[in-house]
Parts: sequence; structure tokens; C-alpha cells
Amino acid sequence: MQKLVLASNNAGKVREFQELLAPFHFQVIPQGELAIPSAEEPHHTFVENALTKARHASAASGLPALADDSGICAHALDGAPGVYSARYAGVDGDSAANNQKLIAAL
Repeated sequence: MQKLVLASNNAGKVREFQELLAPFHFQVIPQGELAIPSAEEPHHTFVENALTKARHASAASGLPALADDSGICAHALDGAPGVYSARYAGVDGDSAANNQKLIAAL
């Protein structure tokens, strides 16, 4: 199996990528297992942030890496929260608070 670093520690994403890539003989390793810290996400698009995360994980591990970036872009809010979806309410990864803030804004 070929090793591939996933630039994420999200258990759901890790599981999804492991299932998707297993038939192609890839062993998906979350970056946390290699003590790779999360990359900064300074860009204004999902694509740029995903590329930054993958390049960071690859450079730190010496292995090929894969990343994604996603979020909610509400038309009624001119695309917000967009790339800030995971930290929309101020705390990274607090889905309940992010959803509450989004519903209130809508």
C-alpha cells in the first residue's frame, strides 16, 4: 500500500478518505499521527486553503498529501461564512455555535 497523508484530523473525513482510497491501495494517515500541526488557512478560497494544507503536510512528512476545505456559503449573506465556516462563531470546530450564529444571521 502507498502511504498518503490526509491534512486533517477530522475523524469523519479520515474515515471517508480511507474508505474511498482503500480500493486503490492507499493507506490514509491523518496528519496528527505524524505529529504534523495544522496549517494556517490564510486564503479567501477553499481551493487555496486546501492546497496550502496539502503542501504543508507533504513538506512535513515527505509523503504525498491530500487535503480539502469546505464550508457553507449562504447566498443571503453574500457568501458568508464561506472559508470561515469552522470558526464562524469564534471557536474553531464548534459546530453548534456556528450553526446558531448562521441561523440567527439568516
